[in-house]
Amino acid sequence: MVEGSVSGGGRAPGETRGAALWELARLFFRLGATAFGGPAAHVAMMEDEVVRRRGWMTREDFLDLYGVTNLIPGPSSTELAIHIGHRRAGWAGLLVAGACFIVPAALITLGFAWGYVRFGAVPEMSALLYGVKPVIIAVVVQALWGLGRAGLRSKRSMGLAALCAGANLLGVHELAVLAGAGALAVAHRLAAGRPAGPSPGVAAFAVPLVGGAATAAAAAVPFGLLPLFLFFLKVGSVLFGSGYVLLAFLRADLVERYGWMTEAQLLDAVAVGQVTPGPVFTTATFIGYLLGRVPGALVATVGIFLPAFFFVALSGPLIPRLRRSAVASAFLDGVNAASLALMAVVSYRLARAAVVDWLTGALALVAALLLVRYRVSSLWLILAGAALGVLSVHL
Repeated sequence: MVEGSVSGGGRAPGETRGAALWELARLFFRLGATAFGGPAAHVAMMEDEVVRRRGWMTREDFLDLYGVTNLIPGPSSTELAIHIGHRRAGWAGLLVAGACFIVPAALITLGFAWGYVRFGAVPEMSALLYGVKPVIIAVVVQALWGLGRAGLRSKRSMGLAALCAGANLLGVHELAVLAGAGALAVAHRLAAGRPAGPSPGVAAFAVPLVGGAATAAAAAVPFGLLPLFLFFLKVGSVLFGSGYVLLAFLRADLVERYGWMTEAQLLDAVAVGQVTPGPVFTTATFIGYLLGRVPGALVATVGIFLPAFFFVALSGPLIPRLRRSAVASAFLDGVNAASLALMAVVSYRLARAAVVDWLTGALALVAALLLVRYRVSSLWLILAGAALGVLSVHL
């Protein structure tokens, strides 16, 4: 742990709130502008910066925050950033970290949307991503190794993680894997004869889970900024899962029910959300600009991300209570094991798509060596990978 750091995530001795907020703003603005690769990569980069490099919290604390983000609707990596901000600098930190992670990504996506409307196509990014993806694999694997050592300390937890990974590879939904892992861990704790009193923390998470099980019926409505805001507010409030789940959700309403955009436009919007840095949910920024230009982009972005701040504010204070209850703590341990398993499955799938030849394989290995042996910042490795990817096309 670095000198002057605080393992619980609060401010270091002598550090002012203003200094903590400024450091949060700098870190998450940079991540929002450079964190390619989707939620698994974002989590890995945050772990590298928050745990390994700055020592703001332990891996166990970080893993607890990550596990809880998987139990609530919304963009998990954005919610993790918000959680970290709250741990570091209270309610002001919650707002600063979340906003600074979202804003640069939204602005980059807005630029893509402007180009799409102006020129009728999404800019080509395959050369850049050719070099970035192998580096991201190295960053994610390094984070998984560290988090796994902290969260999988027994043969039972390792076996549970392996079971969760296998289930997800066979097609079981992520939310079912998380809930099942938590239930199995609680059953084992009860069978071992170490139950505790009531655990209100677990019950508290049932509310958003129930809310995520059904979507409100939407009647056909003419386009307007208020209906656009309310639609994306609903999406951010109930959506679990990956970008593919987001695609299905948006298609059902925006294309088929409302008729606000074509399927081709929607696919382009989701593609931009996937290839630009920062949260995948900035797809909403792209769609908002297509439908209502800058005002539309603004209300769509605010609508889809606003629930994340609410859910983190609601769940964050419950984490210490979860850990104080043996049953709730067992549930969270199970969820943490499942979260690591799901992250490993995503890494496996990303690796198959990223390492396609000897150059990308070598790039992944060199990046892993520099990360582990020399503790080079993941930011510089990603920028170097992007440059090599562009150069490889022009050589």
